[in-house]
Amino acid sequence: MLTELGGKGGDVCRHARDGEIKCPLIVRPTSEDVVTGELFGVLEALNPRWWVPDLLNAALGEERFPRQLYRGLRIRPWDRQPAFPRHLAPWHEGQTEVDCVITWEKPTPTTVYVEMKYHSSLGAKVSNHNGQNGYASDQLARNARVGLWRCGWYDEERLFDDRRDFVLILIARKRGEKLVERYRDPERLLADLPNDRLIPQLPRLPFLGELGYLDVARVIASNRNRYGRAERVLIDRLETYLAMKSRPRLTKKG
Repeated sequence: MLTELGGKGGDVCRHARDGEIKCPLIVRPTSEDVVTGELFGVLEALNPRWWVPDLLNAALGEERFPRQLYRGLRIRPWDRQPAFPRHLAPWHEGQTEVDCVITWEKPTPTTVYVEMKYHSSLGAKVSNHNGQNGYASDQLARNARVGLWRCGWYDEERLFDDRRDFVLILIARKRGEKLVERYRDPERLLADLPNDRLIPQLPRLPFLGELGYLDVARVIASNRNRYGRAERVLIDRLETYLAMKSRPRLTKKG
């Protein structure tokens, strides 16, 4: 974060730019992974009581989560999920890497998938699925079906009822992703999911939403006085960082 704020963001060498070598050591400042790491690195240091409900409620547009203790909370960036089962979809699908998975166990077992975007938009197609089977093939739909399956919303006659509450949010440079609006409609979402007849009900609505970087900064800073001095320093730097990242990308002329 400080590296970028100080204008010292790294770049790949000429040999990497020319395709002569592959350099795994430097992540470009234009990568959404940089924002993911910085954001959730700070959130891990903060008491979830003062940001989890605020962040999720702001994304969903409703007061769905109360202010409470979130016991057993874990934050897992770049978390690989098992492949969506072949018997539930008419195509072979590989593993899904969710940009960040947030879970807690009490009072209600809950899983939150976070899809992060920076300058790129949501992918219209994912690996091994191009939409030819009549079902949505974009990243958001993929995260929705994998999350619903993983959280037990597909009725597969499991031995134990291990259903978890599920939330899916998109965090991007700015709000306004059309797919979010589309999938907030439960009928349209189910129509784009394979074997939707096996989903007798969905998680409590709404369970899908979005935030812009400035929204995230405002939400986290709104409870700044609840934290100690060290945490306030992190919050202030994150607020400045997200403001910088929210600016439009400059295009080179000539």
